[in-house]
Amino acid sequence: VQLQASGGGLVQAGGSLRLSCTASGLTFSRYTMAWFRQTPGKEREFVARITRSGNTTYYADSVKGRFTISRDNAENTVYLQMNSLKPEDTAAYYCAASFYGGSWSSQGYNYWGQGTLVTVSS
Repeated sequence: VQLQASGGGLVQAGGSLRLSCTASGLTFSRYTMAWFRQTPGKEREFVARITRSGNTTYYADSVKGRFTISRDNAENTVYLQMNSLKPEDTAAYYCAASFYGGSWSSQGYNYWGQGTLVTVSS
């Protein structure tokens, strides 16, 4: 199983980025997908989650209204559209897959991507 994340980069505050995560080696439509983020010295933090069908999404309060998670089951890809970025959004972003539905906790995920770095300058 591989989760390949991409789309990170350097952006000014107020700008936008779209992250992508393409899965292989699993039946993508059977997995809840999520994005987490992590900064050095801190625990991995939940950002957003989307159910298998894509009908329901969940967000951390810190990104609600600015970030949008979506998925394309035909392309085995989950996306994170990030708008109105703030310097505090700077982190390595990880996609994750959960067969059992996932949650806000990083403990509930079976597979992880390698991370893509997002840097927001002020």
